[in-house]
Amino acid sequence: MPQPATGPTEPDTFLALCGHTHLFPGARCRVQGLPDPEAFAARPRPVDVLLRFSDSVTVDAEVRTDGPDGAVLAVPAYTTGAGTPIDGRAWLIREFTRTGDEVELTIGGGPRPRGGC
Repeated sequence: MPQPATGPTEPDTFLALCGHTHLFPGARCRVQGLPDPEAFAARPRPVDVLLRFSDSVTVDAEVRTDGPDGAVLAVPAYTTGAGTPIDGRAWLIREFTRTGDEVELTIGGGPRPRGGC
């Protein structure tokens, strides 16, 4: 007889919509589909995200929260829709803000060399 599924029921990766073709200090991305956006904004945890930029380019990235600089968004190298290569970086996240059922990440500080992904 089949056993009921046990284990996490939330997705492994969450969609994050970005308003530009690349990240920079002050850029914002809205993470969708989090099971408890209020709790995540108050106490962020590591999650995988699929960044979708304004030119429809998508890239797998990670929110990391265990580094010495605080929370970062680790983004691998990618190419914009216009063909501009963008180096991989770990961007500091200045702020997590709940906006309805999404959490908005505000990029701050500046890019850090990306390591360990």
